[in-house]
Amino acid sequence: MTDTLLPIQKNRVVYITYTIKDEKDDFFEKSDLPVAYVHGADKGLFHKIEAALEGRVAGEAVTVSLTPEEGFGPRLAELTFTDDINNVPPQFRRLGAEVEFQNEHGEVKTFVVSAISDTQLTVDGNHPLAGQTVTFYVSVVGVRAATPTELATGEPADSTAPTLH
Repeated sequence: MTDTLLPIQKNRVVYITYTIKDEKDDFFEKSDLPVAYVHGADKGLFHKIEAALEGRVAGEAVTVSLTPEEGFGPRLAELTFTDDINNVPPQFRRLGAEVEFQNEHGEVKTFVVSAISDTQLTVDGNHPLAGQTVTFYVSVVGVRAATPTELATGEPADSTAPTLH
């Protein structure tokens, strides 16, 4: 259960909905179903957004713009590769296809097919919003005290929509 007057502060579970727009003001992502996070746990929420939410209560909203450095990072040319299309298995010869590669350290990264011509195919490992200033529109749906388990893990026990009263 959440308290509509409980302000957002460290060690509280916060339920938000959000919209992300790219620098062309086009919609990139929208979540009308509340998602939860533990405020101050440094898990999953950009610091600038978390700071803007500090002290807010259910029903309030914030708009936060993030530069590439604050958000999804710069666009890195070294994460884009082009190869002869004949070297690519047929199931990956479509725009948006995802392929995972593993480096010599065992780290796995997902690349997305971003361009195809008659002779070449390009994959890109950058986040789709890398290199862009993006804007988040965040609405606070609910706030409640975190449980001891949630404080220990930094993760909310559930992300179900809170009951407001």
